[in-house]
Amino acid sequence: MAIDPDQLEQSGRELSAILKHLRKQAGLSGVRLAARCNMSQSKISRIEGNKSRPSLLDVEQILRGLDASPAVAAEVMALARIAQTEWQDGRTLRRKGLDKKQLQLAGLESSSTTFRYFLLSMVTGLLATPEYVRASLAQAPPEQQAKAVAMKLDRQRVLFDRSKQFTFILTEQAVRYPLVPPHELAMQIDRLASFTRQPNIQLGVIPMGVHFTSGALNTFTVYDDTLATAELDLGAIVFRDNRDIQDLINRFNSYEEHALFGDDAREHLEVWAHDCRR
Repeated sequence: MAIDPDQLEQSGRELSAILKHLRKQAGLSGVRLAARCNMSQSKISRIEGNKSRPSLLDVEQILRGLDASPAVAAEVMALARIAQTEWQDGRTLRRKGLDKKQLQLAGLESSSTTFRYFLLSMVTGLLATPEYVRASLAQAPPEQQAKAVAMKLDRQRVLFDRSKQFTFILTEQAVRYPLVPPHELAMQIDRLASFTRQPNIQLGVIPMGVHFTSGALNTFTVYDDTLATAELDLGAIVFRDNRDIQDLINRFNSYEEHALFGDDAREHLEVWAHDCRR
């Protein structure tokens, strides 16, 4: 199903309104519905007021409590799945300030313990040198650049928290993307190689020429097994539906099988850095 960004923004409001309408149509009070669903009345009220994002299980319980027909249940569940997906428009984020995005990411990194990054076209800011970070923000509003660079670099401290486990998989195209001049890119690649020796980090590379069957690729991150983001040029999509998150984890595991780690990864990174220095 194609998902339009405007649809993502409206789906939460539509879902809460439909659930409220179905409850009233069934002639049930919030208290009676809550009892049928084994929920609190306040939770039902928050869901109907679009003040709380219901899980798919919550919606299924409510629909059963309402004795909704299969056709109605299917329609509402489809909307609920869309409501579990959030579109973060890049233009809006820049208008509000890049520091807001950095704070959001820092919050995710603080509350999560297991991280999976699949990097298709560029190095993520967590692994980047200061020169690479500044270049990645070159198109940002000038008044926001210095603060955003400082916050990105500050977030890198999370990598040294040994209670957290990171797995990064980078394609060769991501490693060698010429965002910075060759001598600076060589230092960026050296930095990647250094992370392969850190105990709580697994860093793998997929060289060009490695063949594996897959559909279209895109950059994505999975935080624990509760939330995932997919990066696009125009913004990011946030997934909270367990099925979407598990699908991305399965994809990540398949990419991991084709990636090179340890000495093999360092050997390729050394060659690529040497090519830059030539």
